[in-house]
Amino acid sequence: MMTKICFLGAGHIGGLTSSVIALKCPHVEVTVCDVVAETISKWNSDKLPFYEPGLYDIVKACRGRNLFFTNDYATAIEKADVIFITANVPTKTSGIGKGKAVDLQHVENAARMIAWYSKSNKVVVEKSTVPVRAAESIMHMLNANKSANVTFQVLSNPAFLAQGCAIEDLLRPQRILIGSEDSSDGTDAFNKLCSIYEHWVPKEKIISSNTWSSELSALATNAMLAQRISSINSLSAVCESVGADVSDVSHAIGCDSRIGSRYLHSSIGFGGSRFQRDILNLIYICEYLNLPEVATYWQHVIDMNEYQKTRFSSNIVDVLHNTVKGKRIALLGFSIKKNTVDTQQSPAIHIAKTLLDEGATLHIYDPKVEESQIFEDLGHSPVCEIPECLPKFLKIYADAYSALNGTHAIVLCTAWDEFMSLDYKQIYSKMMKPAYIFDGCKSLDHPNLMKIGFHVHTIGKKIWVTVP
Repeated sequence: MMTKICFLGAGHIGGLTSSVIALKCPHVEVTVCDVVAETISKWNSDKLPFYEPGLYDIVKACRGRNLFFTNDYATAIEKADVIFITANVPTKTSGIGKGKAVDLQHVENAARMIAWYSKSNKVVVEKSTVPVRAAESIMHMLNANKSANVTFQVLSNPAFLAQGCAIEDLLRPQRILIGSEDSSDGTDAFNKLCSIYEHWVPKEKIISSNTWSSELSALATNAMLAQRISSINSLSAVCESVGADVSDVSHAIGCDSRIGSRYLHSSIGFGGSRFQRDILNLIYICEYLNLPEVATYWQHVIDMNEYQKTRFSSNIVDVLHNTVKGKRIALLGFSIKKNTVDTQQSPAIHIAKTLLDEGATLHIYDPKVEESQIFEDLGHSPVCEIPECLPKFLKIYADAYSALNGTHAIVLCTAWDEFMSLDYKQIYSKMMKPAYIFDGCKSLDHPNLMKIGFHVHTIGKKIWVTVP
C-alpha cells in the first residue's frame, strides 16, 4: 500500500490536486514541493497563492495532518512511493518554436531531481499538460541520471480542471485518464495510481490508454473547448449584423443532444494560460509533423478569439463618439472568469490597454485580483512608456460603487455574482450622462438597465435603444 506521495510544483494543478488527495486519502502523507520559497510560504499561510471556492477549507483541514508544503525536495522525493510532476510548462519566448512550442525545462529539471534523490523504485506521474511524447523525454532523463538498481515507471495523468470550479472537478471528476506503458510493469504502475483515485472516484470513471493518447487527449480537450467558444463568438458577430440574438441561437444549438450547451456562451473571448498555450502547442506539433492544413485550422481558433476582443474594444470607442480621451471608464472584473484570480491572457487586459491607448482614465474593480497584479498586467501600455506614470490613468478600487462613481461608462469584463446584484439605479444617479454599459459577459438584466436610463450594448445582439 502506498503511504507517501510527492508533488513537484506547487502551482494551480499541484496545489489543488494534492489538497484533494490529502482530503480523500487521510492515511496517505502528501508533500508538495516548489523551488520558490514565497510560494511555499503562501501555502503555509492563511493567504493561499490561488483562489478557488472550497480550497481554503480543504487546505486548513489537511495541512499539518497529512498535507505538507516544503522546499525540501530531497527528503520528499526519497520518501515518496508516487511522484507527481506538476511543474510550470510555459510557452517558449525565444528560439525554435518561439510563441508556440512549450518550454519543458522545469519538467526536465524535476525528472533529474527525481533520479538524483531516488534510492528506491518510483512511479512518476506526468500531471502537467505537456506535448505528445513528453513522457518519453522524462524517462530518458530518469534513466540517464538514476542510481544503480532503481527503476521508474512513467504515467500520463492529465488534469482536466476548469478554473473557478477546479475543486468540484477534482471531487467529482467526469473522468480520470491514465496513460501507461503496455507492459506488466506499466500495468502495475497503473494499478498503483488507480488505488489512490479509487478512494473517491468510481472505477468506471477511470480510463486507461497508452501514454501518447493520454498526452494528446489533454491538448485536444482544451483545444476543442476553446474552439466551441470561438465558434459561438464568430456567430455573435453575424447576429449583431442581421438582428438575431446569439443567446437564442446558442440555446437552440445547445438543445441538440449531438452538440450540447456547454461552452456555447458568447463573451469577449476566452483567457487563461491553458487554452491558448495548448492550442499553440498543438499548432506547433502539426507544423512539425508537416500537417499545415491542420495547423491552420487551429490557428483560426486563436485568430477568432483575438478578433472578438478587438471587435468589442473597438465598439466601445465607436459608441462613445469615437473618442474616450479624458473620459472615465469603469471596468468591472479583471480575472479570466469568476471565482478565480487568474489574469493570464484575460480579455480585460486587451480592453484596458486599448482604452488606455485611446486616452481614457480607467477605474478597475475586481473582488479578488490584487492591485499589484493589475498594475503588472497593464504596466507596458504604450500610453505609459514608464510604469510610474500609469497611476495617472489607472485607479484600482476596493469596492464597485466607488469605482463606478462619476464615470462615463461601465464595461463588464468578468461575470462575478456580485455584479449581478448591484444597485444600478443608485449607480446611474452618480454617473455622467449619458451613461453607458457595455456587457462583455451578456449577464446583466438589460431591459431593467434600459428602464433606469442606461445606454446598453452587449455581444451578439443589435445595439440596444434606450427606453425613454
